[in-house]
Amino acid sequence: MTVHEHEHPFSDPESERDPVRRFRGRLAAPVTVITSGGPDDRAGLTVSSILVAEGDPPTVHFLCGPENDVWDRIVETGTFVVHVLEEGDAAISDAFAGIRPSPGGPFRGLEVVDSPHGPVITTIETRALCRHVFHRELTAHALVEGAIEGVTLHDMQRPLGWFRGSYLRRGQGPGHS
Repeated sequence: MTVHEHEHPFSDPESERDPVRRFRGRLAAPVTVITSGGPDDRAGLTVSSILVAEGDPPTVHFLCGPENDVWDRIVETGTFVVHVLEEGDAAISDAFAGIRPSPGGPFRGLEVVDSPHGPVITTIETRALCRHVFHRELTAHALVEGAIEGVTLHDMQRPLGWFRGSYLRRGQGPGHS
């Protein structure tokens, strides 16, 4: 099988692909959903550009487009929730990324409770409750920093990962470049 047989039919030709984006794609990344807002204005976004740093206080750092609804809710409320997805959560990831149709919005059909830090998707059992402490606007994104004020852990066996344009799945190789 040739390389071209694995490529997505709508992919840009290799000569036109951004080399920095391709480099980033070769770094396996966790898949998370970040939520913020209240009962009447919930927002969420799938994020894989994320880093957790130990310290006092422990912090989470992620990239977010400044024109995204979740960014608006974080600025308004000063809080957000980071949910760590597992292998079976790809449909949730796609809905919050806006690449899967989600009539009624991405929260529809999910078990959600509102917390002082934002919407908590109860079926995603590993999460961090965060307070926004800093952000820096970059060219196309905002680098957001939040202090972790609470953590709920689940004994995850198969976290959802992202590598070269597709989800990493147990027993499968990487996806597209």
